[in-house]
Amino acid sequence: MLNQQDKSTSPHQKQAGAAIVLGLGCDRDTPLNTVETAITQALASANLSLEQVVKLASIDKKQDEVALLQLAKKYALPLCFYPAEKLASVPVPSPSAIVMKYVGTPSVSEAAALLAADTNMTDLLVEKYKYRGEEGKNATVSIARMRADT
Repeated sequence: MLNQQDKSTSPHQKQAGAAIVLGLGCDRDTPLNTVETAITQALASANLSLEQVVKLASIDKKQDEVALLQLAKKYALPLCFYPAEKLASVPVPSPSAIVMKYVGTPSVSEAAALLAADTNMTDLLVEKYKYRGEEGKNATVSIARMRADT
């Protein structure tokens, strides 16, 4: 589970220069717990914390994905969505032919994180972190550092 130690911390009280964006992808109907576990593990892999997250991002096909909506509400984080065409225009280190086949872009989590952070691959802190939940559903998390001037 994600650590919610200080619920009083708002996105505007984050450490200066440490703001990060999470790009998220998942199978349809992935449980919130699976997405949260993927996030916790991805953050830990880069020695980052949930308190640094200022925004969530994904593909517009996930606008009705319950786990993503629950996540944004639970942690009071803005959630932005991008069309496949826009995501496909972003250079990423881990493009996937399978993702391209199913959603029309070779990257969801990496491209969404980079777009939402208004940056490029030089600020990609975690590429495509993959996690498969006990129920067999997959979630991916990519983490990008926000540009200082955004």
